[in-house]
Amino acid sequence: MADETPPVDEMHYEQLAQDALRGVIRSALERAALPDGIPGAHHFYITFKTRAPGVSVPPDVMAKYPDEMTVVLQHQYWDLKVEAERFSVMLKFGGMPKVLSMPYTAVTRFYDPSVQFLLQFETPAVAESVAGEPEAGPDTPPPAGDDGPKVVSLDQFRKK
Repeated sequence: MADETPPVDEMHYEQLAQDALRGVIRSALERAALPDGIPGAHHFYITFKTRAPGVSVPPDVMAKYPDEMTVVLQHQYWDLKVEAERFSVMLKFGGMPKVLSMPYTAVTRFYDPSVQFLLQFETPAVAESVAGEPEAGPDTPPPAGDDGPKVVSLDQFRKK
């Protein structure tokens, strides 16, 4: 039996599918940005990499969530701006309004628990925090000791 090399996916279907599913997030956020807000009982848990390229998070929030964080869009969010490649939203942290901005490529998970709808994405490249070092690229191996996705506690977002 001859060794055959597997076919090469020059269409990059996995990436095309990921991009299309990120379009679902954009469409959901566009509806949430309408004057009536998010319809019915829908609400969104959006998990993203805080150090992914293009992410803008205030320094105090970044200090608390140096790798990944989950935000909840339900009743208390303001100034949701949805663009073709990114979105921004104002949320309150400790009673203080803060603006978060990120490209859809930074999102690792989008979940609407009202209908049990979940989208999960490959982890994006993460920018290095030390000046002068190169950013991680798509061919950069994960850091040693990284066992995959991390669980983020959502308790702080629940009503008490």
